[in-house]
Amino acid sequence: MDDTITSKCKKLIVAAIDFGTTYSGYAFSFQNSWSKVLTNNWQGGSLISHKAPTVLLLNREAEFVAFGYEAEDQYAHLTENGTHEEYYLFQRFKMILHQDEELNRGVKCEELCGKKLEAIKVFAFCIKYLKKKLLEEIQNKVLGTTDDDIEYVLTVPAIWGDKAKMFMREAASNAGIKSETLTMALEPEAASIYCQHLHLENEDLSASALGVVSPGEKYMLVDLGGGTADITVHEKAEDNTLAELVPASGGPWGGKSVDDAFMTFLSELAGSDAMKLLKEESMEDFVEICRSFETKKRTIPAEKTGVTTMTLPQSYFNYGRKCHKVKDFKEVIDKSPTCKDKVKSAPGKLKWQNDHFRGFFKKTVDSIIKHIDDLFQETLVQDVGTILMVGGFSDCEILQKEVKKHFSDKRVIIPAEAGLAVLKGAVYFGHVPQAISRRSARYTYGIQTWPPFDENNHPESKKMTMRGKTRCKDVFFKYVKKGERIYPGYTKSQIFHTVGDAMEKLECSVFISDHPSPVFVDEKGCRRLGILEIPLTKAESRSRREIEESMIFGETELKVRAEDLFTGTVKEVIFDLLRE
Repeated sequence: MDDTITSKCKKLIVAAIDFGTTYSGYAFSFQNSWSKVLTNNWQGGSLISHKAPTVLLLNREAEFVAFGYEAEDQYAHLTENGTHEEYYLFQRFKMILHQDEELNRGVKCEELCGKKLEAIKVFAFCIKYLKKKLLEEIQNKVLGTTDDDIEYVLTVPAIWGDKAKMFMREAASNAGIKSETLTMALEPEAASIYCQHLHLENEDLSASALGVVSPGEKYMLVDLGGGTADITVHEKAEDNTLAELVPASGGPWGGKSVDDAFMTFLSELAGSDAMKLLKEESMEDFVEICRSFETKKRTIPAEKTGVTTMTLPQSYFNYGRKCHKVKDFKEVIDKSPTCKDKVKSAPGKLKWQNDHFRGFFKKTVDSIIKHIDDLFQETLVQDVGTILMVGGFSDCEILQKEVKKHFSDKRVIIPAEAGLAVLKGAVYFGHVPQAISRRSARYTYGIQTWPPFDENNHPESKKMTMRGKTRCKDVFFKYVKKGERIYPGYTKSQIFHTVGDAMEKLECSVFISDHPSPVFVDEKGCRRLGILEIPLTKAESRSRREIEESMIFGETELKVRAEDLFTGTVKEVIFDLLRE
């Protein structure tokens, strides 16, 4: 790719929605000036940001009330009136999709007070609101713009499985985004594309500002968001596109895990009952604590000496004294074995020794460092000399220092607006999807087959008789091998025969494996991804036909198609991964 590349989008606008664990936002650009991305400003109290908290407020009938900062503020007022329990407040629920194996359409989210609601409804409400705000802003820029003028892009972590991606697509459809106008962008890929094109957005920035522009150069992209660490390795190809060298990997090591450690400390110090009272009676103060820590964790100096001070609402100290039955909160600290000589209180404040405050980050940072180190042991990654850090959590000075210290022989780059790299990059991806020329398969994909039984290679336990012929059951017929380099549109096909016995549909179970060379579908590391169904017409079901089923790899989502080889008709294929 080069600076003269034009948008491949057939519509007027590409609009991206970055649906994050802690924050979400949208951005867009026009087809004729695709590199100039426009974002929104959200306001929460005195704070102005390009993203809003991923917080959803619904009423007792599970109808939409508010999203983002407004949802937090309205819920805080409801707690003051004692009517909050009649409402649903959902926050930080995206991580429910991280457990891909157990995911189905009926999975539920739990809101702040313990009530549950179908997760797909919760996600759809959020996407619908963001889409509405996005369309309003576009219409303010260009009168007469309609939904039909927009190509949508929705971001998803690269470490998510196929079920989670299908879940997000279905939620987006329920939110009013037509499936044919929606593209999924993998978050680290979007960020990588953005970083390669920063000089197009900012004319004052030279094309080599990042130093990650030379064909043949490799770099590790570490996307650190609110919920996950999403890590991949890219190589810039001779045609200036990006090729993924190893499958994306990572874990639940985003900024949220640091928040959890901090909240656990506050709860253990004041008492779990005190934190419960704080949420039930002074929600506004609880929100204030969350917002204050969000700022503090990005700005705390990385030095080991010194003191970190946080102003906390008086209600926290009052509930803590009440819970511990003491007159002075200092007595609470004095009784705490973890606070000895490390934490002190002042009117309305807590003061930590810096090394103690850094402890909230330790488990998360250690997990990230270890995973990066493990990746550098892989053959294709050993010669990578650059680490590119993006995502909101990358702004954390403690994290930056630890990465630079542990990988002192690498060049570590944190671009300006690291927290917007995914969002803006998703817009770019909508315009130039060819920017990613090759991907690496995260799993081994295949289907279940029953080949003729081979006495020399097949175990006796797998022997079975089918229609008078001896066959081996449960054989994993491999389509794509884990780690295999695949190009967008890479297709694997299999021909199935209808047998003329009035079958209503052809069925084929699709399996994935964490291992590169599985033999049977029921061995460790294998699991069924879903059942591929091809409905048959009466004519097809009553005669012998050949149906070619194809699986298309190398895109951000797995795609399937089927064709009747006798008539040339492309057939409907049902590949439902979310069935309960």
